[in-house]
Amino acid sequence: MLEYRVAARRIDSHAAEATTKEAQIVLDTDMAGRPDAFNPAELLLASVAACMIKGIERVTPMLNFHLLGVEVTLQGIRQDNPPKMVSITYELIVDTTETDRRLDLLHKNARKYGTISNTIADATHLQGTIRRKT
Repeated sequence: MLEYRVAARRIDSHAAEATTKEAQIVLDTDMAGRPDAFNPAELLLASVAACMIKGIERVTPMLNFHLLGVEVTLQGIRQDNPPKMVSITYELIVDTTETDRRLDLLHKNARKYGTISNTIADATHLQGTIRRKT
């Protein structure tokens, strides 16, 4: 089994900082919000996006899939009481010359082997589409 470690600390009433390995990220923990940092919900969405992109990077060599680029857009819907994400939708936009059938295969494999996307799919409604970049 793999193990991951992240440490976080409060900087002040406006921010916190998370670190892992040699990386760090400023966290939006300000009650009023801040435009220059990801809040917890945005970090969750970014984590799903990173998982999908990493999954695509993992499976493209196995599928011998010609990939020029990938973009992911996500939207999370949060309810207030109790506070939780009730759904996350995404769109994968792939720059490729592969067929539609191969594009669907890429999507299926990226979803099947995604650690974060599988975890989130067990906790909330996760659905999305894949399309070719125009």
